[in-house]
Amino acid sequence: MKNSFLARLALLLLGALTLAGCKPRVATGWQGYLEGEFVHVASPLAGRLERLAVQKGTRIESGAPLFALESASELAAQREAADRLGSARARLADLRKGSRPTELAALEARLEQARVAAELSQRDLARLEDLFKTGATTASDLDRVRLNHERNRSVIDELTAQLATAQLGGRADAIAAAEAEAAAAAAAKERTDWAVAQKAQAAPRTALVYDTLFREGEYVTAGTPVVSLLPPEHLKVRFFVPEADFAGIKAGDRIRVTITGQPPLEARVNYLSPRPEYTPPILYNRDNRAKLVFLVEAVFDGQQARDLHPGQPVDVERISP
Repeated sequence: MKNSFLARLALLLLGALTLAGCKPRVATGWQGYLEGEFVHVASPLAGRLERLAVQKGTRIESGAPLFALESASELAAQREAADRLGSARARLADLRKGSRPTELAALEARLEQARVAAELSQRDLARLEDLFKTGATTASDLDRVRLNHERNRSVIDELTAQLATAQLGGRADAIAAAEAEAAAAAAAKERTDWAVAQKAQAAPRTALVYDTLFREGEYVTAGTPVVSLLPPEHLKVRFFVPEADFAGIKAGDRIRVTITGQPPLEARVNYLSPRPEYTPPILYNRDNRAKLVFLVEAVFDGQQARDLHPGQPVDVERISP
């Protein structure tokens, strides 16, 4: 009798456990995975990969050198542009300075001689005018001395104008043309400087070197990534929320992210998909709306995601405000 009672009790317990196991469990969160937005670093110019300064899997700081392409042609063009710029600037400076000091000194000496000659001819003219009044000289002699004095004064005016012109430098149009030429040479120098700088690339921010896509000695076409970086702030959580829960989530909500082998982390919702994701072919009726899921993305604060990896599965729970 006792054994029969125990047997019936065991059957009842087994049935209760079976019924309990058949009841659907209420979901307390959502599933998702980690996704990375990579920074692909490339050079806008083509060339052979001369030096690869990083290794895959290492962490680098902002500004750290990544790679360098051959730049012999760009360096030669840079030197040529520098020489052309120096020549254009020297030509402009020469035009602005006017004549050389020795040429100015020669003009000043000739002007002084002309002034001395004019002073002597002035004295001769004064003496002949006095003699002409007394009848001691003829009118033709007086005219000859007067014309000589006027010629000497004209020479003074001419040399004065030449000296002023020599001190002015080049004409305005010539100086403007030289300035334009110097500006064009400076722009060409800037272009070559840019080309030389683009042949070597540095890390735009602190990041993990996720992958290197070329080896030293290989030819890299323009715009082709050489290094793929993953900054910690570019690692985000992507998870999928049923239609019934989607309306209760908004941008800025805090969530708890659980990863196997890691302590729980917090993240912030920053994107909600406007349309269903990964849905089977269904009709939008009340019975089938529960099958809809929506993509939601969240980002970590600071450096929390530094040691995480894209592709890791995660469990997500919303943190109550």
